[in-house]
Amino acid sequence: MKKLKNLGLAVVALMMAMSVAMAGEGDKKAAKNAEKGIQFTEGKWADLLKQAKKENKLIFLDAYTTWCGPCKLLQKNVFTREDVASTFNGNFINVKIDMESGEGPSLAKRYPIEGYPTLFFINGKGKVVKQLLGYQQPQDLIKAAKSVQKGPAI
Repeated sequence: MKKLKNLGLAVVALMMAMSVAMAGEGDKKAAKNAEKGIQFTEGKWADLLKQAKKENKLIFLDAYTTWCGPCKLLQKNVFTREDVASTFNGNFINVKIDMESGEGPSLAKRYPIEGYPTLFFINGKGKVVKQLLGYQQPQDLIKAAKSVQKGPAI
């Protein structure tokens, strides 16, 4: 009976070790996908506007909430794509802000939001150049980004 108990504990320990190892692989894959995707910058909004003005770039703002299903899908299925990343990285200052925490509530007053996600292209003066509401297909997001790149950023 004692051998069976020890064997049971060994099996449980082995299963736990395997699940931890598999979870680590999932984390590595998620990190690798994130590296391929849009690189988001963090910082105070005033500093991001100054950076946009200095670099003559638009800010791409993903205004999201933690409970928003389409926001999560956009992050998982669109922002991680290499074709989307190649359009956004280097051409925009990419920013994600939870509109219910930190500077989010004050920005939600400045840039009225009708639903989530709302995606903004904002110039260095804080003026909205283009706004998209809801989940965007990758090709539509790329098209929107290219359309605002043609005009002056400031």
